[in-house]
Amino acid sequence: MAKYKYQQHPHTQTREHQPASKVVAGFNNRLGYWITTKVGTMWAAYAFAGLALISFPAAVSTGDVRVIVDWIAQTFLQLVLVSVIIVGQNQQTARAEMRAEATYKDATALLHEVQQLQQHLAHQDAELQRLREDLGK
Repeated sequence: MAKYKYQQHPHTQTREHQPASKVVAGFNNRLGYWITTKVGTMWAAYAFAGLALISFPAAVSTGDVRVIVDWIAQTFLQLVLVSVIIVGQNQQTARAEMRAEATYKDATALLHEVQQLQQHLAHQDAELQRLREDLGK
């Protein structure tokens, strides 16, 4: 009967993601985090688009192409795209964090598996040595 008992790492069966805690220290960091979480939403982008559209009739009424282009570039695009870009970056960051966490768990599980294999091989080596001694070699 074998003395070695294989124990599979729990992560090899389940890969449950547990999000890391988001700790933000200091007033300025908390304020910046709060503003970023509020501005970095599609609702903020919609609100900024609505705000920008308020000045659109005035820009068009001038009839000046430069004023209209300036309104598009400086008012609408800058105001709205900042929020949309933050939303996209938040999504990319969340996915990257999930991949990093999964990779970490996979590496930890592999380490555990290799340690188990090493123990198993050590046990086999000891058994082979015992058999050699029994055979007188």
